[in-house]
Amino acid sequence: MIQSTSSKPLQCGLHVAIIMDGNGRWATRRGLPRSSGHRAGADAVRRTVEAAPSLGIDTLTLFAFTAGNWERPAQEVSALLQLFCDFFRAQKKRWVAQGIRVSVIGRRDRLGADLRAAVEEVEEATAPGEVMHLRIAVDYSARDAILRAARRMRSRSGVSADDFAQVLSEVNHSGEPAPDVDLLIRTGGEQRLSDCVLWESAYAELVFFQRMWPEFDGQDLEAAVREFYTRHRRFGRLPEEAPAELVLTGGGARPAHTAMPNA
Repeated sequence: MIQSTSSKPLQCGLHVAIIMDGNGRWATRRGLPRSSGHRAGADAVRRTVEAAPSLGIDTLTLFAFTAGNWERPAQEVSALLQLFCDFFRAQKKRWVAQGIRVSVIGRRDRLGADLRAAVEEVEEATAPGEVMHLRIAVDYSARDAILRAARRMRSRSGVSADDFAQVLSEVNHSGEPAPDVDLLIRTGGEQRLSDCVLWESAYAELVFFQRMWPEFDGQDLEAAVREFYTRHRRFGRLPEEAPAELVLTGGGARPAHTAMPNA
């Protein structure tokens, strides 16, 4: 791996969002119940959260349960929500030790009392975390969140984008507005946004993986971040001098004098 002549790590501050798709198909192809795929997907979450900070990721948003997922068979929905409850409680101490601050974004009025309690417990316990902000979307719809935020602001005048982002964070229980998504990843071979953090993803770079979410690991995340740094982000402006290329090392992202290889 190419090393930099600089000894000072570059603080990237990336916001990465992941649509974790393919749990059910992964299980079905192996003759397993779909719930087995969701449990395997929880292992992929652990791997991804562990790998993310060293790749310069300050905010990680994981799209776990969409508002549309309520339409799935009741048994699958029940098993998935129980998995969230168990997962939050099992990971709480680990996340505290890792300095991970957790926010569960989305609606809460349709969640059961035990899951709501688990959400509040993990958010309270991890609140001091400063290494990375982990946002997990449960019963989340970007369109619905934008609509609910717009309704709250309909009587106001002179509303700025920052004002709207603040209200959007409130309806999503995020605590504060999230930074714009830099990189949005989707696993499972599909290439669509599926109502995932639309406001924050206006200028996100998109990377798609054929592999199913239970197969995703830290090397895949690193490959996606590498691909991100090959993109030239113009935000509608004319091309400017390309920024210095970055190379990922064991300690994080560092500037390099030679171009990074493609993922």
